[in-house]
Amino acid sequence: MAAIIGNNELISSRVFDFPRERVFETWTNPDQLERWWGPNGFSNTFHEFDLRPGGTWRLTMHGPDGNDYPNHNVFEEIVPLERIVLRHLSGHEFQITATFEELDNRTRVTFRQLFMDPADFEQSKKMCAEANEQNLDRINALLAGSPQ
Repeated sequence: MAAIIGNNELISSRVFDFPRERVFETWTNPDQLERWWGPNGFSNTFHEFDLRPGGTWRLTMHGPDGNDYPNHNVFEEIVPLERIVLRHLSGHEFQITATFEELDNRTRVTFRQLFMDPADFEQSKKMCAEANEQNLDRINALLAGSPQ
């Protein structure tokens, strides 16, 4: 389950039974990322994916309720096999930092979501905590070869 830190940050962590290179690829290969990004029932259409510091990632998340959710993100930092930092700029503004720790052919991913506005965090924290855990579940299913 996600930990709530202070008045504006969620942290989720998961150990995957896959090597760090493979887990990191689920975050950096747009074909794979498109398959797991978002909570259960969501699908994605990527419009732009420029994986470099300052690069833009624009996508539309398609909800199970039939609604579309345009998203605009900017990559702030990419450290191969170690860390990805991106800023979510549409709707509630937050920063995501994903770290990848090698553990003897397994990988611990720590997913930190830092909201810029504590009021946005208060409004979103329960939904985001559940959604982040679902994202980690979906990554594991992708790695294990299960249909999404």
